[in-house]
Formats: sequence, structure tokens, C-alpha cells
Amino acid sequence: MINILRKSVRYSLPVFFGYIPLGFAFGIMLSDAGYNPVWAFFMALFIFAGTGQFLAVEFLAAGADIPQVVLLTFLINFRHFFYGLSMIPKYKGTGIRKLYLMFGLTDETYALLTTTKVPDDIKKEDFYFAITLLNHSYWIMGCVLGATVGSLVNISFKGIDFVMTALFAVLVVEQWKSHSNHFPALLGFCVPIIALLLIGPDNFLIPTLIVVSFVLLCLQGKLTERGDKLGR
Repeated sequence: MINILRKSVRYSLPVFFGYIPLGFAFGIMLSDAGYNPVWAFFMALFIFAGTGQFLAVEFLAAGADIPQVVLLTFLINFRHFFYGLSMIPKYKGTGIRKLYLMFGLTDETYALLTTTKVPDDIKKEDFYFAITLLNHSYWIMGCVLGATVGSLVNISFKGIDFVMTALFAVLVVEQWKSHSNHFPALLGFCVPIIALLLIGPDNFLIPTLIVVSFVLLCLQGKLTERGDKLGR
């Protein structure tokens, strides 16, 4: 397994350069709220949700109830339900590791696994597991490092969270370059804008996911057929 992880590291480097700074920012925020690095480690290990963890710190600092935090985190990360549906064929044959692959399916891991060709000398189930494990470890490292530094020094890291926006931009470019059919990307770009204008910023996410998923499911056959003709 160590050899597989070593071979998979280079494919996960874009996520590494995104997760370390963003996890660092979370650790700083957690430290400012009065929590030590041990909390950062266990939150990163068992929650593994960037937006959810940031939100959890704000709610916990405000004295919110744990069930309220759990419910809101679930709603924010509900989009992963749709990610999981599309990954069912890829995760076939992964055995018991499928449980961890489901847990570790973040936005960045999803983007990486859907755009990266599995190396010929690695089994696909081993590659998927290695990428998920590496990305998870990067997030844990960033969170713990940030919380540790935050407990030792008092420095402003305002704006560091922009690194995740930059990471998404890079992943979108890679998606665009690796596929000849750009319809899904254009659909994913246009629908959120329309929903944002019609519904507003507070409620547009779930309707957007439903519409995009419905359209892609309806056109799955045609999109697959076109992809086969283009050799993609």
C-alpha cells in the first residue's frame, strides 16, 4: 500500500496545495475560538467537510446545540449525495473500502477521480482509495498545523480561504481540457447563475443540484454515446 500511495501522490498535489492553506485557516479559526489542536485533529478526521467545519466553529462558539450544527452541516453537504450516485459504477469492486470512499468523497476528490486516468500499474480500487486517503491526510495536516500555530502566535491570516476558490478554478480548467464534450460544464455554470437570480443566494444550491442532476440523468445515454465517438 505504501508503494501505491507513493505513486499516487503526484496526482493529488493540486489538492495538497489547496487543503493545507485552507485547513490552516480552519485551524487558526478554531484556535481563536478557544479550542486546542486536539479538537482540530478529531474534527478533520471525523467530519472532513471544509464548509461544515468552519460553520461548526462559529455555531459552537455561539453556544448552538450540537443537533442544530449536525443538521445544518448535513444540509450544506447534501450535494455529496449526487456526487455519490455518479460514483457508484467507479466504486464497484472496492469491497469494504467503499465505506471510506463514500465518507471521503469531497468536492476536490470527486473532481480528481473523474478527471484522472488510473495508472496502468495500479488497480482502480487501490488508486481511488489512495487518492481519498491522501486528500484526507492533507486536510488533517492543514487543520492541525493551523491550530498549533494559532495557539502559539497571534497573526492575522485574513483572506487565506481564497485558496479554495483558486483550487476549484484549476480543477474546472482540468475538467474542461480533459473532455471534448463541454455540455455538462456549461450546464453546471449556467444553471446556478439562473437559480441565483431567481431564488437568491440562501436557497439556490439544492434546486441547482436537482436540476443539473435531472438533466444529466435524462441525457446520460446521449452524452455517453457522444463521448465514445470522440474517444473520451
